[in-house]
Amino acid sequence: MFYHYLAGQGSPKNDILSGLTVALALVPEAVAFAFVAGVEPLVGLYAAFLVGLITGIFGGRPGMISGATGSMAVVMVALVALHGLEYLLAAVVLTGVIQIIIGLLKLGKLIRIVPHPVMLGFVNGLAIVIFLAQLETFQVDGEWIEAQALWVMLGLIALTMAIIYFLPKLTNAFPSSLAAIITVSLIVIFMGLDSRTVGDLASIKGDLPSFHIPMVDLSWETLKIIFPYAIVLALIGLIESLLTLTVIDEMTDTRGRGNVECVAQGGANLVTGFFGGMGGCAMIGQSMINIESGGRGRLSSISAALFLLGFILFASGLIEQIPLAALTGVMFMVVIGTFEWSSFRILGKIPKSDAFVLILVSSVTVFTDLAFAVIVGVIVSALVFAWEHAKHIGVKSYIDDKGSKVYELSGPLFFASVKNFQDLFSPKDDPGDVIIEFQGSRVVDHSAIEAIDSLAERYVKAGKTLHLRHLSPECRILLKKAGDLVEVNYLEDPKYHVADNELN
Repeated sequence: MFYHYLAGQGSPKNDILSGLTVALALVPEAVAFAFVAGVEPLVGLYAAFLVGLITGIFGGRPGMISGATGSMAVVMVALVALHGLEYLLAAVVLTGVIQIIIGLLKLGKLIRIVPHPVMLGFVNGLAIVIFLAQLETFQVDGEWIEAQALWVMLGLIALTMAIIYFLPKLTNAFPSSLAAIITVSLIVIFMGLDSRTVGDLASIKGDLPSFHIPMVDLSWETLKIIFPYAIVLALIGLIESLLTLTVIDEMTDTRGRGNVECVAQGGANLVTGFFGGMGGCAMIGQSMINIESGGRGRLSSISAALFLLGFILFASGLIEQIPLAALTGVMFMVVIGTFEWSSFRILGKIPKSDAFVLILVSSVTVFTDLAFAVIVGVIVSALVFAWEHAKHIGVKSYIDDKGSKVYELSGPLFFASVKNFQDLFSPKDDPGDVIIEFQGSRVVDHSAIEAIDSLAERYVKAGKTLHLRHLSPECRILLKKAGDLVEVNYLEDPKYHVADNELN
């Protein structure tokens, strides 16, 4: 039973080989993100191991890879610079607690409100970020490498990408990314080529992570320092994880469990903070490598974490000989596979507002951070939705057989449409008896309730008799000025919820 849980729909052989490929790609990423955060390389490597292992076992998305990420590292750098590593570890622990609470409250489902253009923008923006991050391998101390070394590196990158592209056309017996890394590494070693290696970044040799309670004062002052960072880290981590989960769901035609993933990510960060790691979340680049290399089950994520620990403990000298060009080539193929090239084709076919949101989210992701980009995209999409639906409020009027003027409303009545709603009526010009029929409309929020009350007051001041038909019971409760004007029909009146705090 436990074996089936680990393997899932995947092949054990493919999962293990894919895990090895991912672990090799994780090393320079974890080291680089540790440098971004201003901490030692092992702090990033321990995070990649612990977060990857725990989420691999308990997470809601088999095959997804988690570890130290750049999106979280850029938030950490200010905390480390101002207060040091111990405060970062405390913040990571608190981040984990917040994420667990979010998962237990089942708020992971909120990812469903992210519109598709925002998803496309997220994927494209992250692909660009991954590409730009690889350009650092062409530099030493901020300077571009010399021409001869640059050509060697470009050649090795091209060879890596060619192997990854063409090998699957010949056989799927061995992950193409792993084959490319091994082949290029052997070529560099035996031909004595001058090419930068993992060891040029930093040594990855270390011991097992040990339990360590962050050395900070348990005080209100400490909480005021770390809480803002913890909130931002928790949100960034969950947004990136849940969006990555959604991307993998679409790739594999399966469905992960978002709330389970939230709890697992929180538990992983909680543990990592007590074992000297910088925390982390899902990594779309490494997850893409895993899926494309055949990793489908939990065993792929677990083996990647265990291989990474093995590198730290026993094989640091060997791993440090791997050329950065090979790993850069792997990541370039990830960029090509991650970017939604079809978005160029559909830009002219989708609504201009969707195209704007797609480009906006991609740009904001590149220039700020993922969480902010997604929030901006959702807000802009919501405003566009409100603006478009505000135009849908309409009315058909006629004089019935009793001489009353009837207004039959259609479309939703909410904050964005109340101005159009009020402009549909002219109390001074209407006859003495007026009926407003709400059967074809829906009252959405308190702004709509206020608009109905205000309109009723206008008719009363004009000395006209007004009847409001087919309003829901909730609407009748909320109406203050127009409450006595509502005609109650217990059989036909609609039943729905109105978004209003007064009903809570």
